[in-house]
Amino acid sequence: MSNKDILELCLRNLMRRRARTILAVTGVIVGSCAIVVMLSIGFGLSVSYQEQIESYGNLHMIEIYSGGRVSLPTGSGDDKGVLNDKTLQKIEKIKGVSAVTPVISEYLTFATGKKVASIRVLGVKAEVLEKFNYNVQEGRLLKSTDKLGVLFGNQTPYWFRDPNSNNWSWEPTNVVTDKLIMTGDWEYGWKGRSRQADSGGQKIEFKEYKVKGVGVLANPNDESAYCAYMNIDELEKIQKEVRKARGEQTFPTIGKTYDQALVYVGDINQCESVSEELRKMEYQTYSQSDWLAAMKKTARMIQGVLGGIGGISLFVAALGITNTMIMSIYERTKEIGVMKVIGANLKDIGKMFLLEAGMIGCIGGIIGLAISLLLSLLMNTVLKDAISMGLGSFGGGYGSTISIIPWWVAVASVVFATAIGMIAGFLPAKRAMNMSALESLRNE
Repeated sequence: MSNKDILELCLRNLMRRRARTILAVTGVIVGSCAIVVMLSIGFGLSVSYQEQIESYGNLHMIEIYSGGRVSLPTGSGDDKGVLNDKTLQKIEKIKGVSAVTPVISEYLTFATGKKVASIRVLGVKAEVLEKFNYNVQEGRLLKSTDKLGVLFGNQTPYWFRDPNSNNWSWEPTNVVTDKLIMTGDWEYGWKGRSRQADSGGQKIEFKEYKVKGVGVLANPNDESAYCAYMNIDELEKIQKEVRKARGEQTFPTIGKTYDQALVYVGDINQCESVSEELRKMEYQTYSQSDWLAAMKKTARMIQGVLGGIGGISLFVAALGITNTMIMSIYERTKEIGVMKVIGANLKDIGKMFLLEAGMIGCIGGIIGLAISLLLSLLMNTVLKDAISMGLGSFGGGYGSTISIIPWWVAVASVVFATAIGMIAGFLPAKRAMNMSALESLRNE
């Protein structure tokens, strides 16, 4: 028999027993639909987790801190856990690292007119800000030539208040065009303030710096939105003067070291390996991507449980297909016997039963996929709020999408359903091939 003849026979046999075929197909529809929908919720959870973590900070960024060790003399060969210019160059050579900058920080007071704001100022290398993918909504990024230039996070302009007035306005201060004063005096601008005194009781005289706002960042959900940035060399000078005025003691170290640095990883997928490499170098690390990795493990666990539930449904459907094909053999023993008597190839007979089972699986898989896509659409629109509340107990479900069906899952679901059908039909097909022609006719 030609393949066309086998196909026509399969279609005729399936249509002849429509009720049984529909029931078998329905089992596959339920099973494949359950698997696809359950997996799609798992994928949606992963995306939801990523959106939530991205709202807390930059997933490409790794904060590293010194291991608490002091810098040793040059040539000692042991710089593990130490942040200095030499070790930062080593870190920059780690695979996946795009940019590195040391960081110093100081809380300083900014004033314009009667308004003041206390802002954490970070000193960084200006040339790496562009590599960190920082964008501005106003003005420009820092340049290495900016002596007293300040780049503000986009939330900091809302912090300026008149400390002597009860009228609070939420209007942002234009930090780019307004004249700004920066000082280490935390009570600057307060009327009747008692000026800060050092340990000896002497009134502290803080220097006032005329700074220029060069730009405002456009990262509304990033930690950078709540800081200001300056060139590290300039902030270091100001920091020394402020701490000297406060009478704070500093402890000299051998060589220039830093307490903190920022590492930018171009590919999010490499963040985990870069963090691991940094920990091997005895640095303390913190990254939003670490949270994301933990959350994705949770999502995969949930996905596995949900997919397992759908798998049980498909297994039951496979049993239904097997039962359908076995019953079909019992009902068609005469047909099988006649086919063998007239010289039909045993492989063709087996192929016919396998194809019938495969067609049941394929049809069920296609219809199941169509229903899954429809349910996915409903979950992302009409049912989104209700499902979000339910998934909230897993720490997710509050993203822009509840259900995501990747193209490869859609294709795999149909292929898998077809394969399940053919596997379920293998034993019945083998039974039909091994059936004696004379025994078949005599039983009829």
